[in-house]
Amino acid sequence: MMNMPDRPAPEPEHSVADAVPDNWVDARAPLSWRPYLRLARADRPIGVWLLLWPCWWSLALAGIREGASYPDLWFLLLFAIGAVVMRGAGCVWNDIVDKDIDAQVVRTRSRPIPSGQVTLRQAQIFMIALCLVGLAVLLQFNSFTILLGLASLGIVATYPFMKRFTYWPQAVLGLAFSWGALMGWPAVRAELSLAPLLLYGGAVAWTIGYDTIYAHQDKEDDALLGLKSTALKFGPATKRWLVLFYTLAFAGIAAAGIAAGAGFIFCIVLAGGAAHLIWQIATLDVEDEKNCLSRFRANRDFGAIIFAAMVADMALSAIFQVSG
Repeated sequence: MMNMPDRPAPEPEHSVADAVPDNWVDARAPLSWRPYLRLARADRPIGVWLLLWPCWWSLALAGIREGASYPDLWFLLLFAIGAVVMRGAGCVWNDIVDKDIDAQVVRTRSRPIPSGQVTLRQAQIFMIALCLVGLAVLLQFNSFTILLGLASLGIVATYPFMKRFTYWPQAVLGLAFSWGALMGWPAVRAELSLAPLLLYGGAVAWTIGYDTIYAHQDKEDDALLGLKSTALKFGPATKRWLVLFYTLAFAGIAAAGIAAGAGFIFCIVLAGGAAHLIWQIATLDVEDEKNCLSRFRANRDFGAIIFAAMVADMALSAIFQVSG
């Protein structure tokens, strides 16, 4: 951990507006670390899960193709560490680019840079430190996976600028945040094939869906500032668009499992994921910020269901092999 300067105890308002109540950063982290942990969104861990699930899905798919009994535990750990640090680095980069905009938006003006908890230079140094940790993790994989991981950096770097130019920044976020769907498979097999490509397409559609829900929290401020999002583009028709994108997400994930050789148990558990997406759409209220945040965060559970479907398929196949 980099040497972080001592700071006075933050006032209550220094907690970020959309942080999880009673989160560990505000409650237990060392005072001098709190601004940096908030900058990396450690007080809002949902983003780590949303970045991590496509990685673990892809790794599990490769295990299904390989006939393994469970996903590679070392790779699971590496992807978990990578998701934490690279999600943090991406958030810092996003806040550096958006520092002036964030100061004008109710939900984001309490973030460390616009609120003055962290200077721009401190944020830049912290981002570099996180990227170096991410690079150390990436170098543990084979050369094909390393090059593939580096190829994502261009998309990650351009994402924060997209809401200035297009109503589809969520699509660019999907391309970046779903990249892990392309990483787990080659970590095991050192190549890409149809299954991870289908998974990537499904994950991109899923990201567009859940981030549209998230963007509804900022739509009034975004409109006043001249920023764009799918929440503004879809407006009252958001639920119909979510039906489209969540259907594409489910179809892509299901097709990826079948292409990797998954069996009936995968399809049975996967039905629970479909039910979860239907619940999100049916209960969504785009005019209620708390409702939107709750439905957005619920996608952690969707990711867990999909992963469980893949792991269950691997375990059952191993049992059949032993009994056979």
